[in-house]
Amino acid sequence: MDERNDKDGEQESRKAQIKRILLDIDSRLDFAVFQAGHWGRELFERFVVFMDRFHIGGWRRWLFVEPVSEALTLGLCGAVLMLALAIPAFHETSDEDWLKKSELAVVFLDRYGNEVGTRGVKQNDSIPLEEFPDHLIKAVLATEDRRFYEHFGIDVPGTFRALVTNARAGGVVQGGSSISQQLAKNLFLSNERTIERKVKEAFLAVWLETRLTKNEILKLYLDRAYMGGGTFGVDAAAQYYFGKSARDVSMPEAAMLAGLFKAPGRFAPHINLPAARARANVVLDNLVEAGFMTEGQVFGARRNPAKTIDRRDETAPNYYLDWAFEEMRKLANTLPKSVTERNFVVRTALDSGLQKVADTAVESAIRQYGRDYRASQAGLVVADLEGAVRAVVGGVDYSESQFNRATDALRQPGSSFKPYVYATALMNGFKVNSKVVDGPVCVGNWCPKNYSGGYSGSMTLTQALTRSINTIAVKLSIAIGKGNARAGRNKIVELARAMGLRTPLPDTPSLPIGADEVTVLDHTIAYATFPNAGKAVPAHAVLEVRTGTGETIWRFDRDGPKPKQVMPQQVAADMAFMMNKVVEEGTARRAILNGIKAAGKTGTTNAYRDAWFVGYTGNFVAGVWFGNDDYRPLNRMTGGSVPAMTWHTVMEYAHQGIELKNIPGLPPNPATIGPQIAEAKEDAPRPAMLSSRGVQALSRIERLLDEAARVPAPAAARAQQQSEAENPAARTAAASQGTPDAKARN
Repeated sequence: MDERNDKDGEQESRKAQIKRILLDIDSRLDFAVFQAGHWGRELFERFVVFMDRFHIGGWRRWLFVEPVSEALTLGLCGAVLMLALAIPAFHETSDEDWLKKSELAVVFLDRYGNEVGTRGVKQNDSIPLEEFPDHLIKAVLATEDRRFYEHFGIDVPGTFRALVTNARAGGVVQGGSSISQQLAKNLFLSNERTIERKVKEAFLAVWLETRLTKNEILKLYLDRAYMGGGTFGVDAAAQYYFGKSARDVSMPEAAMLAGLFKAPGRFAPHINLPAARARANVVLDNLVEAGFMTEGQVFGARRNPAKTIDRRDETAPNYYLDWAFEEMRKLANTLPKSVTERNFVVRTALDSGLQKVADTAVESAIRQYGRDYRASQAGLVVADLEGAVRAVVGGVDYSESQFNRATDALRQPGSSFKPYVYATALMNGFKVNSKVVDGPVCVGNWCPKNYSGGYSGSMTLTQALTRSINTIAVKLSIAIGKGNARAGRNKIVELARAMGLRTPLPDTPSLPIGADEVTVLDHTIAYATFPNAGKAVPAHAVLEVRTGTGETIWRFDRDGPKPKQVMPQQVAADMAFMMNKVVEEGTARRAILNGIKAAGKTGTTNAYRDAWFVGYTGNFVAGVWFGNDDYRPLNRMTGGSVPAMTWHTVMEYAHQGIELKNIPGLPPNPATIGPQIAEAKEDAPRPAMLSSRGVQALSRIERLLDEAARVPAPAAARAQQQSEAENPAARTAAASQGTPDAKARN
């Protein structure tokens, strides 16, 4: 008992000791807070007494103190804002090689090796600034930036003057960007008209002024600015428009070149010569107003305007080249880092003769039927069964609109989407002779109707596709999902994507009848899966890529993606059987080719906004679309009318004189060689087509010749060449005697 009492006493003692310690800590903290408050109050009072010495009241305060205070506040906020805006601009200069960086330059050849056009940069920056004519430099400065040698990168007075002028005119009539700002845009930024881009442009202009001299900035501007016609820089433009170097341009020619900087697409002489000459006259006015020249000095240039090379008759497959250039741009980014070349020669799959026929067919169809059907635009793609695109028509007139409706426009395919539905059905247990019922069907609140407005009862799957029955396509999507329409549509989308459709395909009840949007290119190449026995192929324009020195660095047959089996061969054959009935017995009879088996599907969307026909043979696949850019309805144009007729015209030409291949699942073609067109057009000569073995043989010969050209010449020949180089008289004598070498050179 005594021991327990002792323990209890010790515990009470410890508790009392802990309480005293805690009270001591609390008191110390309270005292510290009190002391801090006391000292703080005392310091504040002293600060107030000290600051009272500087108190200024009355008129002095409002005249001096308040403005300075506000200026400091606003200046600090402005500095923070400027820093926040400058950081994104300076990120554009992170590439250490920004000054030497060059853009892609591509020379395109057709499948036969003929040059058909160029894309990318055409420029020559090898001419020193001092070798440019004085009147050319003055014309540029007078028009683009008269105070170039005076400002720090931003011409503040010039910008203010432009703002005032534009405000008075009620629109943009005068630009305020300095040459430094325009160069910054050309080197680092895009042409988008946004405030963000203008802010970046201003910061980068000042940055350029700190890194380069005025003459270096002017030289870069003259070399890098786009001048129309695919040319960059005044020298390339002078060669293109006048056939001479920039060193040799006259005053009227210099005025025309200086006028291109503002809007090369509008003032390019090969597009609009009167506008180009009017703009050149404005440049001459600027020279006089700026005091760089007198009226007497420019009088002769006014009386004798520049004469340019007539390029109006030069035709190029521009829609095809635009698309091929984008493909090449992506391909260049995948090349090994060891390939530093930026100038390429690219052989494409383009068939120039077929391209001309396709252009003419579309133009003729719009001219002949466009008014009656209220159709103003069209798109067309022709490709072989390996996915190599032979022709692209992106619109009626490239000069009026460069938008490519074949590769970029998204349009509803209508019933031409149904082959994806039927192929999925065949892959899920249906047969070509399976019985289906054309009758009412609803998915939720949506109930589709047929084109005829009625129902036809029981029929086979082949008959349903031939007659393009909407209700059956929807019923198949439900059956594919075993009663779950969403699951069935997911399977259809999965197959369509595997076949080549790359555009978004939202899951909607109307998807089976073509309510989702596709491009003509994707839709056409996806159809190639059917004659390819179920193998999907990638759409491509580029067959071979060479450097400027002739070295082959990429070939599609060696380095490109390979075909993929995405459906059973029997399903592809069954689809060919059914789609052949569409051409021979159904809605696409206008597409029938004489002596050539063909298969395909028509498509017409709600309110007749789009009319399609996509079809194939054993050699080619082609897709045709007609419509309007603003989605205005057509005047009851169906896919079986003008689209099918246009398809027939193009494919008839494509098959003449070539070895015909059979479509798996269809009877053989009646002939082995394509028939000749009775009245071949003189303006579209058809090169002789080669078989695949012939193409491979020619490619081997071409590679052997390239290898032989790189083999060093024998010692004796090298000695003879060196002797002739050192003795011009001997070379002349040899030529006069008609030596074999001389004859070969001549």
